[in-house]
Amino acid sequence: MPKYAAISGLIAVLLIASASAGCSGSDEDAPAPAGGCPDGRVVKTSAELADELAAAKAGDVIVVAPGAYGGSFVADRAGEASAPIVLCGESSAVLDGGERGYTLHLDGVSHWRVQGLTVRGGAKGIVLDQSSDNQIVDVTVERTGEEGIHLRRGSSRNLVERSRISGTGTTRPDIGEGIYIGSAESNWCSLTDCEPDRSDANAVIGNRIENTTAETIDIKEGASDGVVRGNHLDGAGSTRADSLIDVKGNGWTIEKNTGAASPGNGAAVFEILDGWGRANVFRDNRFEVPATRWAVEVFGAARAGGNVVACSNAALVAGRPAPDRVAPQGCTG
Repeated sequence: MPKYAAISGLIAVLLIASASAGCSGSDEDAPAPAGGCPDGRVVKTSAELADELAAAKAGDVIVVAPGAYGGSFVADRAGEASAPIVLCGESSAVLDGGERGYTLHLDGVSHWRVQGLTVRGGAKGIVLDQSSDNQIVDVTVERTGEEGIHLRRGSSRNLVERSRISGTGTTRPDIGEGIYIGSAESNWCSLTDCEPDRSDANAVIGNRIENTTAETIDIKEGASDGVVRGNHLDGAGSTRADSLIDVKGNGWTIEKNTGAASPGNGAAVFEILDGWGRANVFRDNRFEVPATRWAVEVFGAARAGGNVVACSNAALVAGRPAPDRVAPQGCTG
């Protein structure tokens, strides 16, 4: 079975498990939550939210009432595949990290579902460290100093789906990516004991990412075998990016994405370290690019790395199809 199909099957299992998760208590005085939240314990202050996160156990549902919640919030308790922990609310429930720290930090957890909330501010919006088999669905991440969502330190098999990310890089434009997967080799000794950051098999599906100062999606060396599918990416605000999507990992499937106002190529592949930037597949993407750039460009040593750029990719220049701008080395199929 192709790797991307296996990952899609895993995502389906995770979604079914979340939908069938039971409730864990309720607030009888609170109105029934809107926005798709299951019944659960309703929090109305930052202190209540911090307490619920600290005490969370498998099967709990934490419903954040509409309002503003200032602080940096940490989840470090694990759920279970059959009983995930759910943190949810309407988009009017806003976690606001101010100017520093991580607004929402999933630290060493598994089987969480974060749904519907708005995450605003902080140096980074949502960070997953050593956290796998989690879902971030229908969230809004906005106005972050650096990255919007960062999956790192071996965070694998996570799903980021149907979310909106914008306004990143307000204090550090050079690291204002929308979604950042893994970590650069220069940071491995501080994050992963000098070993590759194997944040593998993550799925980024159906999101809208715009107004990011750096790339909308950046996949680092060390990260393998994930899927980026059906996202809408807009590079109009990108001042420190060479493309909408940078890929330095291995075995990624990049398909059915649309991109507007790319600052350079639609997608680019690099070999940062020997053995990386290989076996990635690009198909059915449609990117708006400048007249001198490409839908997908594979650079340097990565050209011998078995990367596949299908002819089903399309480049648009000034709003019109440019079949001669698919890839500089030509396309396949």
